[in-house]
Amino acid sequence: MDPSHGAPSHIRSISPYQPGKPITELARELGLTPSGIVKLASNENPLGMSPRAREAMVGCCNEIGRYPDGNGFELKAALSARTGMAPERIVLGNGSNDVLDLAARAFLGPATEAVFSQYGFAVYPLSTQAVGATGIAVPATEFGHDLARMRDAIGERTRVVFIANPNNPTGTFIEGDRLLAFLADVPPEVLVVLDEAYTEYLDEDQRYDSLSWLDRFPNLLVTRTFSKAYGLAGLRVGYGIGSPDVIDLMNRVRQPFNVSLVGLAAATAALADDEFILRSADLNRRGMTQVLSAFDALGLDWIPSAGNFVTVRLRGAADVNRRLLERGVIVRPIAGYGLADWLRVSIGLPEENEIFIGALKATLA
Repeated sequence: MDPSHGAPSHIRSISPYQPGKPITELARELGLTPSGIVKLASNENPLGMSPRAREAMVGCCNEIGRYPDGNGFELKAALSARTGMAPERIVLGNGSNDVLDLAARAFLGPATEAVFSQYGFAVYPLSTQAVGATGIAVPATEFGHDLARMRDAIGERTRVVFIANPNNPTGTFIEGDRLLAFLADVPPEVLVVLDEAYTEYLDEDQRYDSLSWLDRFPNLLVTRTFSKAYGLAGLRVGYGIGSPDVIDLMNRVRQPFNVSLVGLAAATAALADDEFILRSADLNRRGMTQVLSAFDALGLDWIPSAGNFVTVRLRGAADVNRRLLERGVIVRPIAGYGLADWLRVSIGLPEENEIFIGALKATLA
């Protein structure tokens, strides 16, 4: 018998995560020149990486024959200095996806449940199912988290609640005071994973200090990434901050050397480049205005976003996506999230946004 038939049913029934289409793949499929393709599908920083990160990355290349520091001492020290959190409260991951998966592996298993929102990040149900746990998808309100319903969904078997703020793929945002009230109402034995992958893009009046809540709520885990605003998506570096006990359990299931030597060096340098983050956030704000103005001119509905992307309603979204691809523009279909009439569009450089707008107008004409 084929050994795949003996795999657990919860593994065999997983639908794998579908990433944004790579530029090289589209070029091969349609015979296009890669340099002429605009990719606005994966919420990447259109500025690329911080110059400091690039310098650090190049500087460590002679050491690639060595294993990285499995404990990530220098990056943890830099994060500790930046956040005020002791190193033993920090876990590193191969992107924040890895950190989310570590939380699922450490705290979930058969006969347990995880609660997350409808239209929430696809990794939450995937990581939940991968460990044999049951996922509870709570109906969304205005495409975002309904915290009251999520609290009501917590039962005796619930061990983890996943919250993305801002949310991907819809971009919705939860104010800090609402999050704090929710935390105060969650049973202390339930881990709340607050996924802040896009927090660097928040406007000043949206910001809240989730790390200051950790001493009050030992059941809180805050996850962040260097893949978005810091521009290190290809290096895969993320981190989580929580209580020492929570982090200790996550480290027990963490793979050795799960962050590369190059990733550790680049992330440590990028963390110190505040000017780059400010420039990235400013570029995103201006690009968001550029794209939303075009949507309004075309009479399209869109979901207000606090991230570096926006989700827009388009009749025949699958066909629109296909025709955009033919014009060398990659955006993100999100039918897999239950949003078949919507496309998610990352904010790019001004000229990339303009190419997308022009291609969209031609497609809808």
